[in-house]
Amino acid sequence: MGDPKGFLKISREGIEPRNVLERLKDYKEIYKPTTEKFVAKQASRCMDCGVPFCNSGCPLGNLIPEFNDAVHMDEWQKAYEILIQTNNFPEFTGRICPAPCEAACVLGLNNLPVTIENIEKQIIEHAFTEGWVKPNNISEESGKKIAVIGSGPAGLAVADQLNKAGHQVTVFERNEKPGGLLRYGIPDFKLEKSVVDRRVDLMKSSGISFRCNANIGFDIDIAEIEADHDAIVLCGGSTIPRDLNIPGREATGVHFAMDFLEKSNKYIDGGLQQLPAIHVKDKKVIVIGGGDTGADCVGTANRQCAASITQIELLSKPDLQRGDNDPWPLWPMILRTSTSHEEGCQREWSIQTKKFIKNESGMLNGLEIVKIEWAIDSKTGRYDFIEIADSTTIIDCDVVFIAAGFLHPQKVGILDQLGIELDNRGNVATQNYQTNLSHVFAAGDIRRGNLWLSGRSMKAGKQQEQSTNSLWVKLNWKVSMSML
Repeated sequence: MGDPKGFLKISREGIEPRNVLERLKDYKEIYKPTTEKFVAKQASRCMDCGVPFCNSGCPLGNLIPEFNDAVHMDEWQKAYEILIQTNNFPEFTGRICPAPCEAACVLGLNNLPVTIENIEKQIIEHAFTEGWVKPNNISEESGKKIAVIGSGPAGLAVADQLNKAGHQVTVFERNEKPGGLLRYGIPDFKLEKSVVDRRVDLMKSSGISFRCNANIGFDIDIAEIEADHDAIVLCGGSTIPRDLNIPGREATGVHFAMDFLEKSNKYIDGGLQQLPAIHVKDKKVIVIGGGDTGADCVGTANRQCAASITQIELLSKPDLQRGDNDPWPLWPMILRTSTSHEEGCQREWSIQTKKFIKNESGMLNGLEIVKIEWAIDSKTGRYDFIEIADSTTIIDCDVVFIAAGFLHPQKVGILDQLGIELDNRGNVATQNYQTNLSHVFAAGDIRRGNLWLSGRSMKAGKQQEQSTNSLWVKLNWKVSMSML
């Protein structure tokens, strides 16, 4: 350990974002470049704890104290070698992971945790600059051909691991380019697509093949894939969004959040030449859902110059500090203000949506809401809500984005055609990642489901359920459990 008193002498400092007025004019990454000296100073705050809870807080099991110490000692190549032992894509996690490792950092007991995510990002970017990141070196080929269906974070991680094992891997993607959620769901101001392209190019150099515009089960028969490959790995994600089946849902102007984000990302990828099908310039926008996807809608709507943006959440406003239900090292259910919120957004909590209001032409022009109050049900021990009398109001709006999570994977197509068995939540049922078919496996959200929704909507619930789920509540990026 380089500096055993580093955490006593140095305060936590994050990477500085660009000025709001500047960054709203583009879709570039919001954070300014930083120096290795600055990051090394932050790494010296790591206490090298006897029991490093950050390791268990990280779903990947990253060896965090080890690479922190290497950075502090200016041993960047060593830090990189330590990091890639457990992490396929540090350039992604270093930008968009919610950092449960920091929530579990022992220093967080009575101080601010180490800036682990920023350190991770700097390690991998330094490694790319120095040329240390190279294609996989395959010493012996297995002779097996594997089809990976879906090129999101799970599919990419699976392909990378199988490639390292010597298998011939082809990744099938129904969209125009590889990346899945990384490319089409996450805005460029959080993850520029050049970062995704850089990794995909490296995987191609490792011998991994990518077939895009390949919608298996529709454009390409799944039987053809079975005939040409020894095994199939399903990595299609949880793609069926949770809807709001309330009066007026058919109004023009009500959209799912992911439709908005995907169209915006394709617009940016096309060089900003033609406005996307969903554009909110000078419109009054409401985002239903207080999570990360909702915040991404806020940031995108700000860049499209919306007239106003309001984000509403069914749950009550979180506290600023941990409570009895989320003690360290569990994931803290505290109030978080993202950089998108800082750019301009009104936020409301304990709001239930009752009705979409439309005019005679079918265009959305209002949202009927009611304030609610949360209380514990004495019979079940769970939180539930009641509507507050005389609190119903109507908010003027032109566009609503529903960001309420996802229910399960798409069943029509591959799953139905293969006869894949599902669990009681509609996800692919597996044993050690294997489905009911011996040659078909599944990884990522198609198997585990959208845990963001199931964890957060729990509110408090029984203590046992809270303890089981808290560390996984906010994982928007789920490569962590996706590898075979």
